[in-house]
Amino acid sequence: MPSRRVALTVLVAALASLAATVLFDVLGTVFFALTVTYLLAPLYRRLNDRLPPWPAAAATTVVVTTGLLLALASITLLLARRADDLMRLIREIPSSFTLVVLDTPIVVDVSTLLAAARDAVSALAVDAAAALPTLALKLTVFAFLVFALLIHHQDVERAVLAAIPHTYHDVTSALADRARATLYAIYVLQAATGFGTFLIALPVFFALGYGPFPTLALAAGVLQFLPVVGPSVVVLALAGYHLTTGDVTSAVLVLVVAGTLVAWLPDVLIRPRLARETANLPGSLYFVGFTGGLLTLGPVGIIAGPLVAALLAEGVRLLAAEQNRERVS
Repeated sequence: MPSRRVALTVLVAALASLAATVLFDVLGTVFFALTVTYLLAPLYRRLNDRLPPWPAAAATTVVVTTGLLLALASITLLLARRADDLMRLIREIPSSFTLVVLDTPIVVDVSTLLAAARDAVSALAVDAAAALPTLALKLTVFAFLVFALLIHHQDVERAVLAAIPHTYHDVTSALADRARATLYAIYVLQAATGFGTFLIALPVFFALGYGPFPTLALAAGVLQFLPVVGPSVVVLALAGYHLTTGDVTSAVLVLVVAGTLVAWLPDVLIRPRLARETANLPGSLYFVGFTGGLLTLGPVGIIAGPLVAALLAEGVRLLAAEQNRERVS
């Protein structure tokens, strides 16, 4: 007959599966709240040293929710105000242009890509407007979850550890440390680098004479979350636009100036100062986790993909260490 702990573990797993089925539409919000709470626990404990649990949890929740709300509102406002500018910019791109390779003219037809870009911008504006009520409701759920989890996070940790045999607590601790470092890298390091990129890109794109420079700067900052390429996408897109219009000088100028100050400088100025607490996840593995998570789970996969990849890497490391220990003994 199974032990009581095994029976309760099976019961919890079954109830978790049922909850995942019933609450499928808010699973992303729940996951987001769990990861944010896990990262905010040290801040909550510091506040709790000076304040009772409820005010400390409320203050922490207000800070993170306000920051998230301001970020989403800024992105939505800029997209709404600059959608027409983006459409006008796309319309100005010629449907075809000619490249000369070894004295042979080659006509490149980009009309299909331009049509797809126009449809994407229009669909993005419509989808953003339609998603606002749902987004507001999910943000409310997120705030309540963060508040509740902050107050009861120690009870949750004790319950999880109680269900795990004592001999595996070191494994749990190693995975928890890896998860915390990975979440720090995603939320804190990437967000700080993205914000720094936005601040640097504003005057750079303004000086280069781009009308929608706030939108371009915002795109460069958001793209810091895209591994490997990051803001280079914006720089290359602008250079490509100038090449299609025959303006080689502007293309070279944006590649050199924006490529150096926007795509390269933030990584040099900001990232090394915050990278001590990260998981040191290889760029290739992070890219696979980011891309796979995004394609499989949608926006929540931006967080879940790299986190799963990091935990897998930590599990492989623990297994290798255990095998080496067995060989030695």
